[in-house]
Amino acid sequence: MKPDTDGHVHLENGPLSVDYVREFVNAAAQKGLKHLQILDHTHRFYEFAPMYEDVIQADPRQKAWFDKKQINSIQDYIQLIEACRKEEFPIEVTFGLEVCWADFRREFLAEQLAVYPWDFLVGSVHSIQGRLYDMDGWSREILWEKEPAEWIYRQYYDQVASAMESGLFTQIGHPDVIKMYQYDPGYDLQEEYDRLCELARKHHILLEENTGASYRYKHPDAGLAPAFRETAARMDAGTITASDAHYPKHVGMNFDLL
Repeated sequence: MKPDTDGHVHLENGPLSVDYVREFVNAAAQKGLKHLQILDHTHRFYEFAPMYEDVIQADPRQKAWFDKKQINSIQDYIQLIEACRKEEFPIEVTFGLEVCWADFRREFLAEQLAVYPWDFLVGSVHSIQGRLYDMDGWSREILWEKEPAEWIYRQYYDQVASAMESGLFTQIGHPDVIKMYQYDPGYDLQEEYDRLCELARKHHILLEENTGASYRYKHPDAGLAPAFRETAARMDAGTITASDAHYPKHVGMNFDLL
């Protein structure tokens, strides 16, 4: 069945404006999608800066990266959401936030997230003990070449599981994206697929069929690993198609390969 939803697109590389939102909406409509979920990362917003001390301290390059990302108040985004809810769009458009999850952020996030009018909330793991795993400029040097791949994979999946158990999220972002550089995990990932699918079913959380790794990192899987997808279907775990688009042209990208 052809996907009709893109559950994860970012405004990150443009302004928080209705006109920019329309660029994404129009791209989705042109591809025959009926529902678009728009979000942005917590690292864009000043109010969430206290969460990132571990990332900032891990490496000077990460601090420089983070400083460039801090460009808005969350109130700017809330005002945009309120303005868009008064607009008429050709498809359904909903708004949320992609939250950079780590266990130690739980209390802070529970307090911060509760006060905003989200339609959905995506929990995603973007770092392993403060080290970003997907930065072509330095992630291999500070993480992949220093730690055993099995340890990295296990840390990643443990954090994804804890996000699902937190009760904060309706959706998990790119649940197996740690595979992007195609390092051998050193163990059978079926145990992780079983664990996450059971948690998704139990807590009514959607797992993303996220195509970002396929078109940004040339990973052979269009979305979830085939065994992960089969496990989700067998265990009745909900999934949602997601492009992880950071530009309008990537909305619905590679959905035809799912």
